[in-house]
Amino acid sequence: MEGFDIVMVIAIILFARLGVRLVTEYIRLKKDQKSNSNQD
Repeated sequence: MEGFDIVMVIAIILFARLGVRLVTEYIRLKKDQKSNSNQD
């Protein structure tokens, strides 16, 4: 059971990092779209 806990912790950390990266990319894309629409 202890090995399973370690695997779960690693999986959670990897998913958290992936989620943070996706959210930051999404925010940056929305910001870029906003600045582009303001220039038009």
